[in-house]
Amino acid sequence: MAILEVENLKKSFDALDVLKGISFSLNKGEALSIIGSSGSGKTTMLRCLNFLEMPSSGRITVNTEAGKHVLFDDSAEKKLTDAEIRKNRLHFGLVFQSFNLFPQYTALENVTLAPKLQARNSEAYKADPKAIVKGINDRGMELLSQMGLADRAGYYPHQLSGGQQQRVAIARALALEPDILCFDEPTSALDPELTGEVLKVIRGLAEKDTTMIIVTHEMAFAHDVSDDVIFMDGGVIVEQGPPSRVLENPTEERTRQFLRSYNK
Repeated sequence: MAILEVENLKKSFDALDVLKGISFSLNKGEALSIIGSSGSGKTTMLRCLNFLEMPSSGRITVNTEAGKHVLFDDSAEKKLTDAEIRKNRLHFGLVFQSFNLFPQYTALENVTLAPKLQARNSEAYKADPKAIVKGINDRGMELLSQMGLADRAGYYPHQLSGGQQQRVAIARALALEPDILCFDEPTSALDPELTGEVLKVIRGLAEKDTTMIIVTHEMAFAHDVSDDVIFMDGGVIVEQGPPSRVLENPTEERTRQFLRSYNK
């Protein structure tokens, strides 16, 4: 069963229609890459899934072991409350283009800040806060080790390279154990020599069957790690399918045009 179902998702900014009815599903443990020109709606779609932008209409459903969660449905009578939006966001982890680390916190503190804030409302924290904090710190160190940054846990963002900062951002997104990990052009702010280290981490996550949505301009990478590829243009999905078909033998002329311009 699909872990994520997106149905007829639309988003408008005043008179500008940015998403014009996006529908797709994503199975647990799969990686979906989204490609397309700037302005095609890729980032807006990710922001709607993470509720950084409120969709104009449509339906977003996440299916987990705990049950079916309808996160957004424009036919619902009530608007989502701030508390409901915060709860919805926990299903998704988002890694931004520009890292967005807190400069006043170390790498470990950036990774553990959100879990610590979330834990404060739990009964376990009230019973034994020291044990809970230790567990969160241990998990943070484990994630930094997974990113190859165990020796940088006490460093501040300005002491880290761009690639290292982005790996801290990935660890931070994983710390809340989201159902779906989202990447918005994770290498676009990096120098070419630093791109490889971030892509290597994402490849490793794919090998561990992490459920991911990756907005990327790295076509070879999308081909290698994706179970499915979506090509977006003008706020719609033009083509979707396995990377071997969409990237090597697309059926739509607009997809072929995009790939030709990209490979020049």
